[in-house]
Amino acid sequence: MDSDPPFHKAYKTLFDKTADKATATIINSNSNNKDREEMLQLVIVEECDLPLIDLRRLELGEREREECKSEIARASQDWGFFQVVNHGVSGGLLQKMKIEQEKVFKQSFDKKSQEDKYLNFSAGSYRWGTPSATCLRQLAWSEAFHIPLKDISTSSAAGLDYNPSSTMEQFATTVSSLALNLAEILAEKLGHKSTFFQANCLPSTCYLRLNRYPPCPIPSEVFGLMPHTDSDFLTILHQDQVGGLQLVKDGRWIAVKPNPAALIINIGDLFQAWSNNVYKSVQHRVVTNLAVERFSTAYFLCPSYETVIQSCREPSVYRKFSFGEYRRQVQEDVKMLGSKIGLPRFVV
Repeated sequence: MDSDPPFHKAYKTLFDKTADKATATIINSNSNNKDREEMLQLVIVEECDLPLIDLRRLELGEREREECKSEIARASQDWGFFQVVNHGVSGGLLQKMKIEQEKVFKQSFDKKSQEDKYLNFSAGSYRWGTPSATCLRQLAWSEAFHIPLKDISTSSAAGLDYNPSSTMEQFATTVSSLALNLAEILAEKLGHKSTFFQANCLPSTCYLRLNRYPPCPIPSEVFGLMPHTDSDFLTILHQDQVGGLQLVKDGRWIAVKPNPAALIINIGDLFQAWSNNVYKSVQHRVVTNLAVERFSTAYFLCPSYETVIQSCREPSVYRKFSFGEYRRQVQEDVKMLGSKIGLPRFVV
């Protein structure tokens, strides 16, 4: 039973094109192969620890609590990324999530591709590769299940010998609460006692993404996930010990050192717009591994498509836009250009 997506078969043209280019490069030894130099940067990247924040301090005295909130805001301004411990998700639950992910992704590719029939996930939940890719650098060597929170309690995995919905529901409930708490802290540090996130980011609009990055035979040529920013308010990520997440800090790529006990938080485009560029939505990517598969779980704090995103400060850097308008523009750019433009499209 083959569980891996058929990357080579589906993207044969892209692989052939890359092979032809490599042959031409060998023949012309004086050529300046800028693409290869850039891809080699994937391998030679310094590993760093993200700012680490202990959320237990939010339950202590006022001084500790305010210091913790300030650290959250500072990391969101300076890094756009930070990691938290004592976050409310037990080590046991994180381990159960990993086990359930492995079980789901070990199903045959045919079953995963008919997820509504065999796994009781909504049709279209399972995604892999990059249909719009015109070269290997645009191909994502990964597979994922995108699961709206409203679908989790009903995903009973019919016909299989396990039911991941209870584990996912526990995880989703905990990280949903954490995400709203962090969003309210970030709003408060901008001088806003905001109920905006509680009112607009609901189980019907937020979702989980279960990710698997299979071993890749050409890790210097293909990303697990292309460089991008997240089109949400904020993302909560748990990654395993394999590593592979990289982000831009001070104009250079750095690798995030895995900490399986921590959750990684990153600011999304909507929060950058809402905060009027105070908090930073930072480019990040996932690199592939020659020998080892990698798993991660991400939670995305999103509003409804009708929700209007407006800066909380004046003069505003960005014009008002709805989340639906933003998503449509991103999808159009990816289809036409091969990559996302994002917030620069909405500058006043």
